[in-house]
Amino acid sequence: MANHDLPYRENPLLRRSYSLIAPIYDAFIARPLLHARTQSLLALPINQAEKVLLSGIGTGLDLPLLPKLHRYTALDFNAAMLSRAKLRGAKSGGESLQVDWVMGDSMALPFADWHFDHVVLHLILAVVPQPAQCLSEAARVLKPGGSIIILDKFLRPNKLALLRRALNPLSRRIATRMDVVFEEVLSAVPQLRLVSDVPMLAGGWFRGIVLQKK
Repeated sequence: MANHDLPYRENPLLRRSYSLIAPIYDAFIARPLLHARTQSLLALPINQAEKVLLSGIGTGLDLPLLPKLHRYTALDFNAAMLSRAKLRGAKSGGESLQVDWVMGDSMALPFADWHFDHVVLHLILAVVPQPAQCLSEAARVLKPGGSIIILDKFLRPNKLALLRRALNPLSRRIATRMDVVFEEVLSAVPQLRLVSDVPMLAGGWFRGIVLQKK
């Protein structure tokens, strides 16, 4: 299969890196982002059962915070991260949380168009090599009127952020990008409209964003 069919292969080091990071990922990420995750996931409805894609589930830190009524599909490109998510799902009431587990690429989703009512993109747009492609794929599998719920770190347009940009050539290969400007990513996916954009953490570097498909 060609690399354009599996875009994550553009950065094989990133895949290997997350296999190494998986056992220690939660120690660095869980507590600092707990409140932001909780606030972001309040955008999911609680009055009607729907189909929700968790694209880039990582180690599953979102799972204990999710409303139980929905049917979830949890996807990640890294087997080590996905296995930890499955374990967390079992420990956090996995029997009452309906989850289908999928090994796959957020930039080339293995789902049909208009398949989900909502898509959650937590800490994935600033990780993948092609954030606009990741957002475009989320929009493709989303039903019209559905929402995309985003939590991630983004540079503001025209912000210099010299240190972040200086670290980016290394960080993007082993963990995460530091140079993603959300407004540029959104402009590449015109079928989405901005519903809300709230600063969450680190002086607004992390933002909680909700989009709707037109």
